[in-house]
Amino acid sequence: MLSYRAAIPLSDRTLVRLAKLIRAHRAQRCSRWRRLGPGQQALLVLAHLRNGDTYARLAGGFAIGTTTAWRYVREAVDLVAALADDVHTAARKASRLTYAVLDGTLIPIDRLADDRLYYSGKHHRHGVNVQFLADPAGRLVWASPALPGSVHDLTAARRTGLIDALAYAGVQVFADRGYQGAGSTIRTPFKRRRHRPRLSRHQKSVNRSHARIRAIGERAAATLKAWKVVVRLRCCPRRATAIVQAILVLQLIEEGRYSG
Repeated sequence: MLSYRAAIPLSDRTLVRLAKLIRAHRAQRCSRWRRLGPGQQALLVLAHLRNGDTYARLAGGFAIGTTTAWRYVREAVDLVAALADDVHTAARKASRLTYAVLDGTLIPIDRLADDRLYYSGKHHRHGVNVQFLADPAGRLVWASPALPGSVHDLTAARRTGLIDALAYAGVQVFADRGYQGAGSTIRTPFKRRRHRPRLSRHQKSVNRSHARIRAIGERAAATLKAWKVVVRLRCCPRRATAIVQAILVLQLIEEGRYSG
């Protein structure tokens, strides 16, 4: 088998923090000797999440079995995902911002537990729906648990409790037309309806300003999908929530914004 060096576009901060978490977990469980140390396991996990390396490639690169690579990744993902904020904590932190941007994204999947349930008519493909919040700089603030791709964005935001939490915290939120009717704190653009007058010049101007603000939030979606493992999930859709939550925490650690 041929091998080569590969780079992971992350800082040492993320690697050290993840290795520390793994080391503490092993000490708590009084774990026996393992094939890889905490630092090597952390490196393996980051290579999988950030670069999208498959278990077979990881097994070859780290000289371990494929099953061992799978077990190491699953263990670390669950450890990090447990550190993610719940929806109420996320809304409370978002209330400190001038405003937040709410949007949803579809993470494609290739293993289908139910074709109809995970099929998104909007995107014309199978996947899971993830709602996320972004700050005025376009940085990822929070990501919701993953729901089947057939769920509408507004329904997904309500089902995860995000709409109620944002309203209770009084967060000013900008969202697209799909969230119309969400609540008083959720600002959406004007929408023209059939058999009604066209939008006025003022309404069109408001929509353009609204679109410029929401465009910043697209950076958060790009940040999330910079972790190549979510470009197309090749695992059970039920694992999507843990993976997304782990990526959220690791991204906050990478940017020095994780306070846990």
